[in-house]
Amino acid sequence: MKIYLFCALAVLAGTAHAAEDARQLVPMPAAAEASLRAEMRANLLALNEILGLVAGGKPGEAGAVAERELGVSAMGKQRSQPFDARPGPHMPAAMHRIGMQGHQAASEFARIAAGGDREKTIAALPSLTAACVGCHYAYRIR
Repeated sequence: MKIYLFCALAVLAGTAHAAEDARQLVPMPAAAEASLRAEMRANLLALNEILGLVAGGKPGEAGAVAERELGVSAMGKQRSQPFDARPGPHMPAAMHRIGMQGHQAASEFARIAAGGDREKTIAALPSLTAACVGCHYAYRIR
């Protein structure tokens, strides 16, 4: 009985939370939404790899992954897709700017990590995710 009550409360809490979601809804064509969601999942994988490399004492390798997967070098991955499959053109200007800042921050992290100083690399980790946090707190696509 307790488990059912807990599940019911969890569902109600989730519903209330969704109703209070004050983030700006950014409507996109289904293909652009799918591209963006796939990119966000790939970014999570890259962040996980970066954290593992930093923890393993390999800041230079972490920086290389950051640049390749998240940095300025990673911009424009959907450029060759049809317009309706590209998220960027459907974003508000401020959301797009946050994305650009995230790519720039990842490149700056990569530059710091390439120096090989583990402590400086660790100190730079929050800047790697700051734009992600800012965007996810301000915008939603569903």
